[in-house]
Amino acid sequence: MIDSMLSGSLNRALGSRLVNALTAPHGVDRFLEPFNPMWSVDKIRARIESITRPTADSVSLRMRPNRHWKGFLAGQYVRVQVEIGGVRRSRCYSLSDAQAAHDGLIEITVKAQDEGLVSAYLNRNARVGMVIGLSQAEGEFVLPQAVSAPLMLIAGGSGITPIMAMLRTLARGGHAGVLSLLYYVRNAADTIFADELIELFGAQPEWKLRVIRTRESGGSRFGRAHLDGLVQDLAAAEIYVCGPAALIDAVSALCAELGCESRLRLERFTATSTSAPADPDTISGELRFVRSERYAANDGRSLLDQAEAAGLRPESGCRMGICHSCTCRKTSGVVRDLRSGRLSSSGEEDIQICVSAAVGDVTLDI
Repeated sequence: MIDSMLSGSLNRALGSRLVNALTAPHGVDRFLEPFNPMWSVDKIRARIESITRPTADSVSLRMRPNRHWKGFLAGQYVRVQVEIGGVRRSRCYSLSDAQAAHDGLIEITVKAQDEGLVSAYLNRNARVGMVIGLSQAEGEFVLPQAVSAPLMLIAGGSGITPIMAMLRTLARGGHAGVLSLLYYVRNAADTIFADELIELFGAQPEWKLRVIRTRESGGSRFGRAHLDGLVQDLAAAEIYVCGPAALIDAVSALCAELGCESRLRLERFTATSTSAPADPDTISGELRFVRSERYAANDGRSLLDQAEAAGLRPESGCRMGICHSCTCRKTSGVVRDLRSGRLSSSGEEDIQICVSAAVGDVTLDI
């Protein structure tokens, strides 16, 4: 009943060119929001139905999406949009619930990050009844359609969220195959889903759980010895890893050593550990935002940061080169990839402005 009024012929009428022209520049949805924030001609909105706190600095939001939602696969993420201080912000969060939940709800679990604007906002301000914007589910970090090989799941910190969706989906489907989870946390209080993990693994004789507390006595970073007793032959397992760059790099190096890179699936929650800062003495040039008719002296920061400093609000999501939400057209100039240091060509091309910096004059179609 939430958005049933916007179905069939009425929805087609509201989406017509004439109505869009009459409601420009804001669009139809801006006029529908005062009546019901869940109403939309084509955008996904979701109402928060319940809130739990797996740890002191994380929050799980169970939400009911409107009829535009097309579902998801365990391991995928969504771009969440909230308005903070009059500015619409977007960030990527993994779905943490089992896919195709019977109650029609979906869940994200958000850990507050240092200097994390949206994560801190949701942890402080999320409330039942609040409506947020969503994208359709995205990402290739998903289980195979049929799970036959042993599963080796490795998570670090909040990297447990997409893996929790996998565990819940497998448990609901009665998966009794060999499965192991190696989970790195800073300390006991930082263990997201601690009680549920114990319950899940206690109910499955072929499932094994090992939690490594890196800041407590005896804790350490990922090492091959941590897999002992969890998996007989890593090269024969399907391997999933999600978490900080250092964890992913270490697991990737081990898989390369064992020759099983093809069986590795990964999801990064932070930018890659490789970065290439600019030499301050070489920063020069001017940025031209042609559609907005604005100009700015290049200061060496990412093009996204500089666009926002110039008063623009380009679409963005993860801000670390993963979700591609910020991709826009560069019409001229050379940019440097902040992760690898690689330079682009000088001609027209699509670039991710969150991980690109200008080298001299650059013109963007923003």
